[in-house]
Formats: sequence, C-alpha cells, structure tokens
Amino acid sequence: MNGETIVEQIQIIDSKNHVGETVKIGAWIANKRSSGKIAFLQLRDGTAYFQGIVVKSEVPEEVFQLAKSLTQETSVWIIGEIREDSRSKFGYEIGVTGIEVIGESHEYPITPKEHGTDFLMDHRHLWLRSSRQHAIMQIRNEIIRATYEFFNNNNFVKIDPPILTASTAEGTTDLFETNYFDQKAYLSQSGQLYMEAAALAFGKVFSFGPTFRAEKSKTRRHLIEFWMIEPEMAFMHQEESLEVQEQYVAFLVQSVLDNCDHALDVLERDREVLKKYTQLPFPRISYDEAVELLKKNGFDDIEWGDDFGSPHETFIANSFDRPVFILNYPKAIKAFYMKPHPTRDDVVICADMIAPEGYGEIIGGSERAIDHDYLLEQIRNHNLDEKEYSWYLDLRRYGSVPHSGFGLGLERTVTWLAGIEHVREASPFPRLLNRIYP
Repeated sequence: MNGETIVEQIQIIDSKNHVGETVKIGAWIANKRSSGKIAFLQLRDGTAYFQGIVVKSEVPEEVFQLAKSLTQETSVWIIGEIREDSRSKFGYEIGVTGIEVIGESHEYPITPKEHGTDFLMDHRHLWLRSSRQHAIMQIRNEIIRATYEFFNNNNFVKIDPPILTASTAEGTTDLFETNYFDQKAYLSQSGQLYMEAAALAFGKVFSFGPTFRAEKSKTRRHLIEFWMIEPEMAFMHQEESLEVQEQYVAFLVQSVLDNCDHALDVLERDREVLKKYTQLPFPRISYDEAVELLKKNGFDDIEWGDDFGSPHETFIANSFDRPVFILNYPKAIKAFYMKPHPTRDDVVICADMIAPEGYGEIIGGSERAIDHDYLLEQIRNHNLDEKEYSWYLDLRRYGSVPHSGFGLGLERTVTWLAGIEHVREASPFPRLLNRIYP
C-alpha cells in the first residue's frame, strides 16, 4: 500500500458512519472465495464481520493476486471505500483498493467445516474468533453493561466480597479448599453473607464476581466456575425483592434486543420470543403447586420434599410463556439463612426464577432470617462452626432489619438469551475451571 493517501482508520462496526469514504481497517481473514475476476474476503476486526470486494479490473494485479492467496486468519490492513450492501444482514461492505499483510496464518485448525464439540473445546483460545462465539460474547458483554446500568440507576452500591473465605454460605461439601497460611480457606461459592453486612451499611448493594462449586455434575447446566450477580436489599421483604428481580431480568432482555441486533442475527434468535420476556409481572406458583402440577402430568419421580431436576424445571417452565417464580421451598433442601415461613414450619420464604425454553433456574433468592437465636440454631443444625459465623450473627445483634437478596448466574442467563443449546458455548476461554463434565 506504499504511496496510498493517508486515510482515517475505523472499525467495521462504524461503517454506517463512513459510507462513500475511503478508510483503513485492521482485520483478519475469516473466510475467502474468488471467481476469475472478483475475490470476496470475509473480514472481522472484533467489532463485527463484513465483506471486502476485490475487483481485478479495479486494482493493481499484485493486489488481486494477494487477495486470492490470503489464508484464513491472516491479519491485514485493508484500504477501500465503504458502501451499502442491502444483500447482507450487516448492511455494509468495503470495496478494496489496497491490502497489506500484517501476520500470516497457515493451516488454521478451525476451518469453515463442521467440528465436534470436543475438538472445539480443545481449541477454545481460537474458537473464540468464530462468528457464533463472537455473538455469544457480545451478548454476555451487553448483559454485564446493562447490569451496571440497572443497579446504578436504582441507587445500588457495588461491593466486592472476598473470593477466599473462611465461612461459607451453604456448607463446605462442594467447595474448593485451600491452605491459607496454615488455615483452611475456600474459594467462594457466594458473596451473599458479606453482602448482607454491606446492605446493613449501604441499604442496597450488589456484587458481581466469580464463584466456584466443586460438584462433579453430569448435567450440561452446571459449571464449576461461573460469574454471579448478587444484590442485597435492606428494609425489603420477599415480594418486593421479586419485583426487583423481574424488573432486572426484563431490563436485561430489552437491552439485548436494543443493542445486540447483529449478534441475534448470527445466532438466529427469535426476537418475538425474547420480547415476551419483557412483559411483567412474571407468573408465580408455590413449590406445593409445582409438585402437584408435575404429579398431575405423569411425573411419578417427584415427591414433596424433593428438589426439582432438569426435566421437572423444563416442564414447569413450558407451562408458562415467560420466566416463572417457584415460591417457598421445603426448609430441608434450602440454606440455613432463609427466613422461616410465618405459618408453616416446613418451608422457608424463598423463590427460584425458572427461565423458559428449558434453560432452568437463573435466579435463586430469599428473604433472610433476622432472629439471632433461630439463626444460631440453624448454624448448629447444619454442623457449621459457630466461631466462623460470629460476625454474621452480629448482623442480628446490632440493628437488624428485614432484608432480602438474590443471585443471578451470568453464564446460564447468557445461554438462555442467546438461545444456545449447550452451556459450554458460553465459556470458551482456555481455563480448566471453565470445563464442565460431559
């Protein structure tokens, strides 16, 4: 491209603002095809994909021959004119006049042909470049952005709880244990207990960070490392918390619809289906009603007191056209800190939000118990170390108030809103802890 006039460097996503202009773009060759007189380059730069057109009669011979020889994932500088392209979903293309190779790529392992999941998982560091993975991660990024917008707009304060903890939210059975200067410590399964302390200082708080579960799950729905958003709200009962939860989820859905148009196209996600999930309020049924619903429809593997499995959650979800809350689970299968029901000894004040389309639970939450003696009894009943929870009991000694909270799993929410079939597609990074059991 020696001798070319200096032109403005842009990103592909900004093409709509430069129609008719000659620009410079740094990109990778995602794919390529050519006829005798035209080469078609599928270009990506991290913001979007579009097509570069190289016409033999309009460029020097060496430029056309270079275009024909480019290999998949070779990095290039492209110069050309942005123009509208009504045939593509993106809507724009670039008429290429100059090409400069930055970094060559040979025998790139992930070709346009079909590859098995195991192969792709072994090449996650490269799989992330594919259009489908790119779209999933754009949706993930939008959910994160919208999360901060929602909670900031509603006067929540972000607090970061510790990742290494001495005490746990739900027992140590499924936690990663580590030696912390000759003391036992665990990778956090939840920041909730710390968020309760923060809520009694700031009123409304939320955390957003990694959580770890050392459970050898054989389902496709469970990761051993995932990110969770955990709001906690003082002076708030469960019904008010449910309203916050449904407003938050509807806000996420609408944000994805508003800001991830190209990603939804790539994933072929039905927007009309997503639009239904912004309609409030979401339906609510009790745990008792859910068990009865299942039994009436032929599920003979569920009894009152059992936790729901994936087939049960899927059937319940399919009975509604929006996310559904299941309220007030049996005390025996829920965490020690949940508030007991005022008129029943066998259930606690809690709720799970089940996503439609078979994606399972995306939110778990409850009103928290505030009676000191009740919590102390629960800690003992769960064989937890009283000394490790003395600080948590302090929250009930010094100005306790009704408070509620919940946790939303980011990866499963991404899986749902992106409409992907396997949760592993939402976690393509090459880290052992992001693998799940097949």
